Amino acid sequence: MKRLLAVSTTLLFVALTAFGCAHFENTGWVTLIDGNKGLENWNRVGDANWRPDYSGFIVADSGKSGQLVSKKSYKDFVVRAEFWADDTTNSGIFLRISDPKKIGSATAYEVNIYDHRPDPKYGTGAIVNVAMVNPMPKAGGKWNTYEITAQGAELTVVFNGVVTAYAHDSKFKEGPISLQYGSGANGTRGGTVRWRKVQIKEL
Repeated sequence: MKRLLAVSTTLLFVALTAFGCAHFENTGWVTLIDGNKGLENWNRVGDANWRPDYSGFIVADSGKSGQLVSKKSYKDFVVRAEFWADDTTNSGIFLRISDPKKIGSATAYEVNIYDHRPDPKYGTGAIVNVAMVNPMPKAGGKWNTYEITAQGAELTVVFNGVVTAYAHDSKFKEGPISLQYGSGANGTRGGTVRWRKVQIKEL
């Protein structure tokens, strides 16, 4: 009986610990996209054809360029995203946008998704014109994850569990974030991008 009680107590402790860890991990996270829901959390800029796909994601695959811009502004935060990109995709996540009507690497931090960028130093995994990536990982043809931390002047990019870029830079201090659909090199079609889950946690 004592042995059974000890085993039961141990199992209860393990279960409570697991529940506590799971609860802690999710504390403070706000979901901006979850499956085919979430366009209501963003403003559209540009002509990309953002739409829900009932296979469970938000997708864009045509238009010259376009952004989904968060309705809220953020200062210090972690953003994590699950995305699929084809081989020709030109996309990315922009952070602390200073001018939501003119979004680019001159007005925000651009964490790139662009396997065929003419200058690969600032391709997938890099922060354009701020932190180079070497070697550049490839996003095309599979589901990937980004976890990006912006805290004060510290910027860290983790792509599929690996740190690909780090910078200490204070040009942009606060602003909305955005998800990009862009044209390819020399104005070619930008490829397909799908966002399955996007979450943010303010620090």
